[in-house]
Amino acid sequence: MKDLFMLRPDMAFLNHGSYGACPRPVFEVYQQWQVELERQPLEFLGRRAEGLLKEARAALATYLHTVPENLVYINNATTGVNIVARSLQLGPGDEVLGTDHEYGAIDRTWRFLAHKTGLNYINQPIPLPVTSKEDFIEMFWQGVTQRTKVICLSHITSATALIYPIKEICHRAHEAGILTIIDGAHAPGQIPLNLEDIGADFYAGNCHKWLCAPKGAAFLYARPAVQKLVEPLVVSWGWDSPEPGPNTFVNWLEWQGTRDIAAFLTVPAAIEFQAKHNWDEVRVRCHNLLAETRREIDQLTGLEPICPDSPEWYAQMATIRLPKCDEKAFQARLWDEFQVEAPMISWQNQSFIRVSVQGYTTAEDLAQLLSALRQVTSNE
Repeated sequence: MKDLFMLRPDMAFLNHGSYGACPRPVFEVYQQWQVELERQPLEFLGRRAEGLLKEARAALATYLHTVPENLVYINNATTGVNIVARSLQLGPGDEVLGTDHEYGAIDRTWRFLAHKTGLNYINQPIPLPVTSKEDFIEMFWQGVTQRTKVICLSHITSATALIYPIKEICHRAHEAGILTIIDGAHAPGQIPLNLEDIGADFYAGNCHKWLCAPKGAAFLYARPAVQKLVEPLVVSWGWDSPEPGPNTFVNWLEWQGTRDIAAFLTVPAAIEFQAKHNWDEVRVRCHNLLAETRREIDQLTGLEPICPDSPEWYAQMATIRLPKCDEKAFQARLWDEFQVEAPMISWQNQSFIRVSVQGYTTAEDLAQLLSALRQVTSNE
């Protein structure tokens, strides 16, 4: 499968989680859409774009087990969270609850709004290692108060690569009358998704990471009951659309004037690519390779894993403890000396390495990582 991707052959690329990698056949479809745009820009954007986007949303909706009217294409998951967060009428006394594992851009979004509106943003501590879903939920729920208006959580965390039990939390929040916003940046393509079953009010997900679509393809989902709460982050022609109806959410957010929509239109090709290559089996193979690598790194360092060895807690991306080090220098050595691309993580004054295993990853790539870690850690 490595030959189907355009990554440099002289490196072990174990950082799919940061920006993804687009397969050659999918990238070719992407380029075809860009050429179509340039051949007749007025026809493409002025007469065809609405119908083409509708078809692309339908394919994505089927993949996510929802309906097209609940989805709109955006550029990345952070944009989706911003759309929702900056639409909600929150103010002094209102609380937004996340964890201390949330992605930095999402933390900054809420801190920005806290400074602007007076809302209170709370990061409920979730110490490592995590043990069980039940313990996690109870630990998280200790942060809920009568003032909690919104719960904003990662589905799969960026720094610690943990899969949160969001379905159970969303259902409990719904019973308590608390809105839920899920940052699904790392979920689509890495784990199966059924948005209706999860029950989140809002879900922002990337297609350009684990689903392997081109860069700049993502989506925002909103349940019909809460779509009326959403305002466009960029006001354009769709805002002044006719009478409110089932397409109001899409109309308000989809059209933003002149922009390249080729990445959005390529998402169906990415879905087809993974289906053609039996991606359920690919995911299992990737997880098994990652699990063995995690065990070997833990054996090398003698440090405790951050979660049970189970696909319930991690899938194709795992964060693994390392002895405390200069993370930037360590990562630079991995690349400069060994051509291993893997991010170092500093979290709660601890050092970690985050390893991503995608369909193109080989056992040799992971052996290259282990060899590099043995040499670098012996010199630290």
